[in-house]
Amino acid sequence: MATPAAQLRPSRAESHRNDRPDLLVRWLLFVAGMVVTIVFVGGITRLTESGLSITQWQPVTGALPPLSEEAWLAEFAEYRATPEYRYEAAVTGMTLADFKFIYFWEWFHRFIGRLIGLAFALPLAWFWVRGMVPAGYKLRLVALLSLGALQGAFGWFMVRSGLSGQMTDVSHFWLSVHLLTALFTLAGLVWTALDLRYLARTGTNRPSRLHGWALVAGIVLFVQLLFGAWVAGLNAGLVSDSWPLMQDRFVPEYGSANGVFHAVTHDPFLIHWIHRWWAWVAFFALLLFARRVKPRDRRASIAVNALLGTQMVLGIATVVTGVALWIAVAHQLVGALLVAAFAWAANVQGRPVDSVAQPAAARS
Repeated sequence: MATPAAQLRPSRAESHRNDRPDLLVRWLLFVAGMVVTIVFVGGITRLTESGLSITQWQPVTGALPPLSEEAWLAEFAEYRATPEYRYEAAVTGMTLADFKFIYFWEWFHRFIGRLIGLAFALPLAWFWVRGMVPAGYKLRLVALLSLGALQGAFGWFMVRSGLSGQMTDVSHFWLSVHLLTALFTLAGLVWTALDLRYLARTGTNRPSRLHGWALVAGIVLFVQLLFGAWVAGLNAGLVSDSWPLMQDRFVPEYGSANGVFHAVTHDPFLIHWIHRWWAWVAFFALLLFARRVKPRDRRASIAVNALLGTQMVLGIATVVTGVALWIAVAHQLVGALLVAAFAWAANVQGRPVDSVAQPAAARS
C-alpha cells in the first residue's frame, strides 16, 4: 500500500505532462522576442529607404543574397527600373556599394521573417505530433502561424505598391497593415504564452479574456499605432522639427480640398498632428489601465508605465532631432515592447481575482 507521502508525490508521467505547457511558454516567448527583433530591423529598413531594394518576392531562392558580381549588377539593374531610383536615388547619385547597403537591410529583414516562420512552424509540428499541445490551443496556434504567413504576404503587397507608377515610397496603408499585423501577432504570442503559463502553474485551463478597461486602452493604443504607421509611411515625421507647436501653430495648415476624411488619411501635416496629440490620450488611458492592474501584478503595471514614459520621450526626441535614425528606431522598438507589456497586463486584468491569486497559492 502506498504511503501518504508517495500518494502526494506526482508520478513521472504526471510531472512530464505538467512540464509541457512550460516548454510551450518558453517557445512562444522566444518567438515573441524574434518578432520584436524584426520590428526593430524593419524600422531601420524603412528609415534607410531600403525597403524597395529587392524587387522580387522569392520565399525560397531569395533566402541567399547575391553571391557574385554579376548577380549584384543584375539586382542593381532591377532596382534602377523602380520609381524610387529614377526620381530620388538617381538624382542624388547611387553607387553599387550604396545599393549593397540598402539591399542588406531589406534582405536581413526578410531573412529574419523566414527564421521566425521556421522557429514557429517546426516546433509547432513537433509539439503537435508528440501530443503536447493542450486542449483548446491547437486552433489558436494555427491562427498565429497563419498570421505569420499573412505578414509575409502583406510585406510583399507593401513592397509591390512602391514598384509601379509614380510612387517613390510604399503605400502608407499597406505599411500600416504590415506593421500592425506584426504587433497583433506579438500580442497574441505573449497572450497565449501567459495563458499556457497559468495552465502550467494551476492545472486549470482557463484562458484570459480581453474586456473592460483593457479593451478601451487597447482600442486607444491601436489608433495611436495606426497613425504612427501612417506617419512612417508618409515620412510625416519630417514635416515639423518643433514641439509642441507645428509651424508656430497648435494646429498646422493642411490640405482639406478633398474633405476632412481624406486629410485625416492622407495629409502628412494632419496625420503628424493627430499622432502627436493622440499620444496623450493613449498615455492617460494606459496610465489609468496600469493603475488598475497594479494590485494584481505590480510587475506588469511597472512595465507598462516604464515603457509608456520612455515612448513619449522618444517620440518627442524623434521630432526635435528631425527623425534621427537611431532615436526613431528606438521609438519603434519601444512601441513594440509596449504592445507586449500591454498584452501582459491585459491578460492579468482579464482573469477573475481568485484566478490571479491562485498561482501564488499553488506554489506555497
